[in-house]
Amino acid sequence: MGKTNLSRLLLLFIILFVLPGLADDRFANSVQKAHLLYPPQQKTLDLQFGDIIFQTSNSGQSKAVQIATDSKYSHVGMVFNSGSDILILEAIQPVKLTPLKRWIDRGDDRHYVVKRLKNRKSLLTESAGKKMKIIGDQFLGKNYDIHFDWSDEKLYCSELVWKIYKRGAGIELGKLQKLSEFHLDDPIVQEILEERYGDNIPLDEKVISPAAIYNSDKLQLIFKN
Repeated sequence: MGKTNLSRLLLLFIILFVLPGLADDRFANSVQKAHLLYPPQQKTLDLQFGDIIFQTSNSGQSKAVQIATDSKYSHVGMVFNSGSDILILEAIQPVKLTPLKRWIDRGDDRHYVVKRLKNRKSLLTESAGKKMKIIGDQFLGKNYDIHFDWSDEKLYCSELVWKIYKRGAGIELGKLQKLSEFHLDDPIVQEILEERYGDNIPLDEKVISPAAIYNSDKLQLIFKN
């Protein structure tokens, strides 16, 4: 057999057998990666109304929140629609419902954690669930609160979740604190405080942080990617 024919046979072998295998490997790897980032929510996560989802935000204040509250997570939302289209109720600008995939995409490295109320079936009654939904609907469209006031005029992320659970189900997720109890001495935190308050930092203001909700003993971990 001549060199030309041998070369053609070798090329044909590569096209028919080697390249498809490489393509399959790449596809398999991409699918595996996609499943790690976006597991089939209904089957794998089985998210339910009231589940609480945490992430590290990429917002300008995220690092300051992490340092001040000694927490990896700086943003929190609540599963508000757990049907075929999972929606997260969150306080950004403004308070809104965000599709789960878009919510995950916005977080640092798409990492997120989901926690659920312990004894959910007995504590989150039909009546409580309906009341929580009514309260959540009333908060939709409100502006984001950059000053972390405790009024309902504006809302920040953890305040939104805490108030819905407290007023709808009578459940306090995490301990309320004063602003003065956080780590405020770090230069990054100081910069945000000066930008927001100038010399009039409301140290006695009542605050609920994402970290306080995350560490609540009333919640249990159900997913972490």
